[in-house]
Amino acid sequence: MKKEIAIIGGGPSAFLLAAFLDAEKFRVTLYEKNKTFGRKFLVAGKGGFNLTHSEAINWLAKRYTPTGFLDNSLQNFTNVDFRNWLETIAIPTYIGSSNRVYPKQGIKPIEVLNAITKTLTQKGVIIKYEHTFSGWNDRDIPIVNKQPIQTDFTVFSLGGGSWKVTGSDGKWMDTFSKRGIKTKRFEASNCGFEINWNPDFIEKHEGTPLKNIAISCGNTLQKGEVVLTVFGLEGNAIYGLSPQIRKQLAANSKTTIYIDFKPSMPLEKLYAKIKLSKYRNTTQVLKKELKLSSAQIDLLKTYVSKLEYLNKDVLAKKIKNFPLEIINTASIDESISTVGGIDLSAISEAFELKEIANQFCIGEMLDWDAPTGGYLLQGCASTGVWVAKHLNDASNTL
Repeated sequence: MKKEIAIIGGGPSAFLLAAFLDAEKFRVTLYEKNKTFGRKFLVAGKGGFNLTHSEAINWLAKRYTPTGFLDNSLQNFTNVDFRNWLETIAIPTYIGSSNRVYPKQGIKPIEVLNAITKTLTQKGVIIKYEHTFSGWNDRDIPIVNKQPIQTDFTVFSLGGGSWKVTGSDGKWMDTFSKRGIKTKRFEASNCGFEINWNPDFIEKHEGTPLKNIAISCGNTLQKGEVVLTVFGLEGNAIYGLSPQIRKQLAANSKTTIYIDFKPSMPLEKLYAKIKLSKYRNTTQVLKKELKLSSAQIDLLKTYVSKLEYLNKDVLAKKIKNFPLEIINTASIDESISTVGGIDLSAISEAFELKEIANQFCIGEMLDWDAPTGGYLLQGCASTGVWVAKHLNDASNTL
């Protein structure tokens, strides 16, 4: 006789869990509170649909914090495995110039979601929309639409706290906390970071990108680009430093990042170009010899003293290690993702809740972090497949 599995929440981790559960062993019902599922999945696709990242799995695993938490999940269902699975549901992928993985050109996010929905339906997964989880009864049976549901195993895939418009509002946190499950408050990640700009500078350069740079915070370096905004900085070169920036903000209410405007040029070579330039005007040296943009040059002019700007040795060092002070993160609802949620000490290696047997948590509702570029989606997918493996294996001993 098949066991009943309830999946509460309809995000990427839920999709992959349902797809990899053994249909011969389980009857699977997915409960989604919205009229459709995958809304955050579709919103993410509007900005460039990174399904995963193509780097070697051992390197990919290092992108996640805390270190090691997702290693088993990622090794069990790698980025290659994810691409292979997508191919089986008629979603071929390709590797872009940034090594990010996308659906083949012409395939829209809704087509990916439709292919997933079709796959789940063919497997016999029952999908119930407008079904909202509100807690447990006195026997720890989940309550959905004010009624206890029949289930042998429950897997929660309730998402993080960002992008409330998609239904990912994190309101489930209070319910879990009241049940005695340890949680951590949500914090913004992969978001803009606030800088108290010089008004004249930002009025001139709002919306300007800083390309081909590297930013460091502590011992962590991230290459890419950022965009100058009235609020501060946004973009992949700053998103990947979210854990380090948050940690320093929590300790000091501010943090200093350092920008390398010429990461491909060693300091010695850069200094030589400045020193030996045929141009006598410093601004012309930066523009003609080093190919710095007007925004980069104005950053130096605005935040470096005149004496430092005219000192070739000091100026070279500032170009390679330009400090900017961050004073805050953007709001949670403006962030791409969040950290916080279910404390990792509250779950087993199989993501089973220690407080409630046979009930699991997967995806972004767990307290882990990753940069943009396909890592977030890969992490969610891998947690879903990992729990599917555990339940499939465990059913052999039941």
